Amino acid sequence: MVQKLDYLKETASQTAGPYVHIGLIPGMAGFDIFEKNFSNVLVTPNTKGERITLEGRVLDGSGTPLRDVLLEIWQANAAGRYNHPADRSAGALDEDFRGWGRAGSDFDSGLITFETIKPGAVTDKAGRKCAPHINVWIVARGINIGLNTRLYFSDEEAANAADPVLNLIEQPVRRSTLIAKRSERAGKVVYAFTINLQGPEETVFFDV
Repeated sequence: MVQKLDYLKETASQTAGPYVHIGLIPGMAGFDIFEKNFSNVLVTPNTKGERITLEGRVLDGSGTPLRDVLLEIWQANAAGRYNHPADRSAGALDEDFRGWGRAGSDFDSGLITFETIKPGAVTDKAGRKCAPHINVWIVARGINIGLNTRLYFSDEEAANAADPVLNLIEQPVRRSTLIAKRSERAGKVVYAFTINLQGPEETVFFDV
């Protein structure tokens, strides 16, 4: 029989937000306090690859954009290689591309943007070819543990259809929640995405 312990009360759970702008994205908070500030701009003038802009919002269960959300992205370079010692793929390393960025949502519109390059196809640890994608980590008020998801590209239909991770999602209709839509504006390539935290169009999240 389990003994009832009335003297040990359950404590309130902590959440991942609201995050501290000054420490995590000081540039957006108006502070220039680090030699190399964390930024939503991943490219330099010498970075190889097709320049793209990611534009998206994170919506709550009512469809309202979150205004205090933080996104981090991690991606391969144009040759399909990550800037990390553990990546031993054949793709060439681009010394002018770190492949990591951080951005917060605009307080008024909830819009989140990144300036980066379109990644190349990567090879996973099992030797399988994966469609070009960007890894995304999400934290915000009310989220106890950061959420992990991916962004794929709408103009990579054949590669997406063969991607081993997308094919792990049992319901094909839910795979579309990970697809960023391509458009062109004023000569720029823009991929638009929406991350739904709840609801009938809830984004697929991964336990990693």
